[in-house]
Amino acid sequence: MSDPISAIGSRLGAVQGSGLQGGAVGGPDAAKRYTFDIGKGDGTGATGAPSFGDTLTNAINQVSDAQEHATEMAQRFMRGEPVELHQVMAAGEEAGIALEMMIELRNKVTEAYRTLINMQS
Repeated sequence: MSDPISAIGSRLGAVQGSGLQGGAVGGPDAAKRYTFDIGKGDGTGATGAPSFGDTLTNAINQVSDAQEHATEMAQRFMRGEPVELHQVMAAGEEAGIALEMMIELRNKVTEAYRTLINMQS
């Protein structure tokens, strides 16, 4: 059985390589928008890297942005604005995949925490 994180990463790679980037859901950098960039933060870590809290906050904000974008696209489509149905569907799928990834991240962090707690016993 494959790792759920790897499976979601593979699906994200398929979406990024499918040609939906150029003008569909958000322009040429749409695929980069929902990758969890760990290089951002205020640099308060010991090595100058962002803290775990900053990285997690950034990832949550990106998922929220994806969901807001999908909602906005659907509303624009329902109002009759010039939005193609495939753009609405792609935005919804991006938001869904981002949310699935965040849920899996939560599950992995929770599992790691429980493992650490059990090691101390």
